Amino acid sequence: MKGMPASPTPEAPASGTGPARDARGDLQVGIAQAALGFCVTSLGATLVMLSRDLSVPVGSIAWLASAFGAGLLVAAAAGPVLLRRGPRPTLRAGALVLASGAALLALAPSPALAVGGALLLGLGGAGLVLVTPALLDGPGVAVRLTRVNAASSTAGVLAPLALGALDSLGPSGRLVLLAAVPPLLIAASLTTRHGTTGAGSRGVGTAGVDLGSGRREPVSRREVARRWTRVTLAVSVEFCFAVWAVARLQETGVTPGEAAGLGGAFAIGMALGRIGAPRLIQRVRIVPLCTVTIAAGALLVVATNGPVPVAAGLALAGLGVAPLYPVTLADLVATPDLRGSHSASLGALASGTAVLLAPAALAALGQVADLRLAFLVTVPLLVALTAMSPRKAP
Repeated sequence: MKGMPASPTPEAPASGTGPARDARGDLQVGIAQAALGFCVTSLGATLVMLSRDLSVPVGSIAWLASAFGAGLLVAAAAGPVLLRRGPRPTLRAGALVLASGAALLALAPSPALAVGGALLLGLGGAGLVLVTPALLDGPGVAVRLTRVNAASSTAGVLAPLALGALDSLGPSGRLVLLAAVPPLLIAASLTTRHGTTGAGSRGVGTAGVDLGSGRREPVSRREVARRWTRVTLAVSVEFCFAVWAVARLQETGVTPGEAAGLGGAFAIGMALGRIGAPRLIQRVRIVPLCTVTIAAGALLVVATNGPVPVAAGLALAGLGVAPLYPVTLADLVATPDLRGSHSASLGALASGTAVLLAPAALAALGQVADLRLAFLVTVPLLVALTAMSPRKAP
């Protein structure tokens, strides 16, 4: 991180140094992020299936998708305290809580238990989002964040496809959420085995303060606000598509299971975009390119009413959305003289704000007008994001 001293932390020595240690840390974060991506990508289809399984209107439980956002706000407020002992204890706790939430949401026989599962999923996922930039802080943060988010998106491809396939066979497709439990337990086990070392030791010490004896310049609040707003806009666009893609597809006349399967088009686009993004983010102005791609996908979602062209529009939007979050988050983490624990908390706050407000705003617009027209709300968000973007990724 810019402005952060690169001296080693006073934590226990790692079994390995340099790139090997970072690679092990990236693997642990990648496993946790893959499970998180699987769960979050399942939210839209899970809402549709919960509505059917529990015989309640989808509108009455739509707010469950906002539990993740609420969890992020809690994590943001508690971030500096949670990171005092380093990020890995929070990674372990987040993985275990997320596993509990996924299992409960998959098996819930009543709305009350579904609410409990959604809240646990939100809190656990928020913990993982909080610690990821703290664990990957350092040189090449944009590329490393993009790679672990590629793992998240790749796993996310499987979620709607698996939900749709299982649902078509008879059992409720939401049982597929149970598949996220084993990798989360593995991530928690790896954290216990390797301790609080490895990636993420830069910038945040055991006491949650920046290391080194140099005097620090005051952080520019205006610059922090600009970078924070960019993360919020990026996540807002992503979750507008992620949460309401399946509902939009169901409007085209397909069954919930078919809509869930076709909804995988957005996740496929996200996965492909994040796999290819590391080669682009240091070479081109990635945000304007993403804006054009997403806008084209959104217009296809709005202008057509068949399941195949809508799915194609979602795939195109996913391709464009993919690099936005890791690039804007890396920019926030790289804010000069901003403490690592504070940048992690601000990242969680930005994501939480977006997850709470953007999908809800799109749903409200969808009740006033047609849901497909509501997707146009992403266009002004993209224009604002592009206008605030720097010329080069961090």
